Amino acid sequence: MNTIRSVCVYCGSSPGRGQRYVEAGQILGRSIAQAGLRLIYGGGTKGIMGAVADGAIRGGGKVTGIIPRFLITKEATESALDRLDQLIVTQNMHERKHRMFEESDAFVALPGGIGTVEEIIEIMTWAQLGHHRKPIVFANVDGFWNPMLDLLDHMRAEGFIHTSHLVKPIVVAETEQVVPTILVEAAADGAPAAGVEAVIDKL
Repeated sequence: MNTIRSVCVYCGSSPGRGQRYVEAGQILGRSIAQAGLRLIYGGGTKGIMGAVADGAIRGGGKVTGIIPRFLITKEATESALDRLDQLIVTQNMHERKHRMFEESDAFVALPGGIGTVEEIIEIMTWAQLGHHRKPIVFANVDGFWNPMLDLLDHMRAEGFIHTSHLVKPIVVAETEQVVPTILVEAAADGAPAAGVEAVIDKL
């Protein structure tokens, strides 16, 4: 596992129903910034995506947005994109996902739709194949991911996750605890982030 310098957040480009998902995005973005980590995300400026970026920016953090060219007008506004430290425009979704993986040392899934599910499942697939050992976290806001977690348990029970020891996503109910949990997990795996204890105390 690499030292934790950046955290990739997968989440919805819409706000969902109720304010709690947007608030969770803001909290996570701010937590990433306060830990001195860089936010890597899908580049959108609306919905939960926008909330995560806004939280990180307001917290004084660095933000890299990675977005396919065809989604810029759908998921972002030009003025909001100007606030990012770095904007990477890709030609397609495949290139976007690969670049997000390369730039990130850990992955978090906030609530979202089909695209969010597809992204975090691909990261889990790559872990199952031994392609990486980066932390994978489900930010389980109000139990949002419970059906997904039940499905994963069912897959294991039915013998379809053959290397389950490599597929161990971390489930965190409280959004404030996501970043500290990632740092503790990295330290336990023998590759602590710089000043991990001080950062955890600060959070």
